[in-house]
Amino acid sequence: MKLRLSRLSTAAALAALLPVAAAPALAQPFPTKTITMVVAYPAGGDTDVLARILAEKLTARTGQRVIVDNRPGASGAIGAAGVMRAAPDGHTLLLAPQTMAITPLVLRLGTGVNYDPSKDFTPVAKLGINPLLLLSRAGDGPRDLKQLIDMARHDKAVSYASPGIGSPMHVAAEVLNHDAGVQIRHVPYRGVAPAVVDLMGGQITVAWLSPGAVAQQLGTGKLQPLAVSGERRWPTLPQVPTFAELGYKGVDIVPWYGLFGPKGMPASTVTSLNHHVNEVLRLPDVAEKLRGLGIEPQGGEPARLRESVDADWRSFSQRVKAFSIQAE
Repeated sequence: MKLRLSRLSTAAALAALLPVAAAPALAQPFPTKTITMVVAYPAGGDTDVLARILAEKLTARTGQRVIVDNRPGASGAIGAAGVMRAAPDGHTLLLAPQTMAITPLVLRLGTGVNYDPSKDFTPVAKLGINPLLLLSRAGDGPRDLKQLIDMARHDKAVSYASPGIGSPMHVAAEVLNHDAGVQIRHVPYRGVAPAVVDLMGGQITVAWLSPGAVAQQLGTGKLQPLAVSGERRWPTLPQVPTFAELGYKGVDIVPWYGLFGPKGMPASTVTSLNHHVNEVLRLPDVAEKLRGLGIEPQGGEPARLRESVDADWRSFSQRVKAFSIQAE
């Protein structure tokens, strides 16, 4: 009897220990603390507004705060490099525009913020796309793309603004210069707002910007869109022809926004984040707000964002070299 009791007691003790021993193998819930969403640009721009829309909805869905942390500098490389070095637990993310795939190609070596967008980050979700607009000032600016090209062939003072060296706008403008056989002078700005001010004031001839950045001016008729990038006309700007329609198929750049984490994030964390983001993008009020910024919601699997990054890395590598685009 004693032996039987001893065996029973041992079995019971082992059974009691099994759940404890197995517990560490169970996946930890995510998120377990505040999520920091880094935006590598100043507050108020398209990327920042998109991040704040997403952060509000993700906070409600996950039960943890999602805060936006603006870390501008070096064409977005400082914020990106900070996320690259963060713990790969999903609690530090980067919400970035297409520029993050171009910046390393145009920054001079030795800046201390170099990274490889294809290898140093974990794609989470492709958030949206928006076209590039070529704009002039209504009234005394060029009325269409043909007039702009004609002006550039006879007047070396014709100039264009972009939000910065190496931005998609800068690259697209140099593609147009090449394909049209002109040399419209580049005037880089640190951000969108000062470029719009100078375009409105007549200090520059045209500007390459995104629709959301100039929605107010377009609504009041103060700016004239000359052409839009992409394969087809943009739904919110159906009256504006594409560059392809006008004979410049090389101006095919359609910028995107993506959500990334550091490389090495657990697959379960990426899946969870991707699911939450896709659900947020499906919300009618979110879609309406994004379209008000000129952004068409995307979503989908993380592989969709990786494909965009890899394709841009190859494409822009060639274009940056061909047009000798280099940040100071």
